[in-house]
Amino acid sequence: MSLADLQTDAAVLSELGRRLARHRLERNWTQVELAARAGLGQATVQRVERGDSVQLTSLVKLLRALDLLQELDLAIPARIELPIAQLERERRKGRRRARAGRHGERSGANGQDAAERAWRWGDERDSGS
Repeated sequence: MSLADLQTDAAVLSELGRRLARHRLERNWTQVELAARAGLGQATVQRVERGDSVQLTSLVKLLRALDLLQELDLAIPARIELPIAQLERERRKGRRRARAGRHGERSGANGQDAAERAWRWGDERDSGS
């Protein structure tokens, strides 16, 4: 079950409590053992596993004791690149354009560069006829 699918804070806390209890049981630890490893009281472990609200420092201590603290890096990355920020950064750099006659090259027929040639639609009649 994804936490994002849960509709209420209470449901999220309840699911987190179930997950922490599962991790504790996978290690074959009692609530008393987890509490001792985390430096907390057994009542705090019970509250977390019931889905009650606890202090954030208590959750951090439990995650550390269960060797799950690194998982917070996935949940809350140190930096996130939002697409709008990337667009804003590109806008600040300024627009880059190709320039006619770059590197001394001539681009037109008879040695004319782009600035000297008139642009045409292609349906004009040749004036020399």
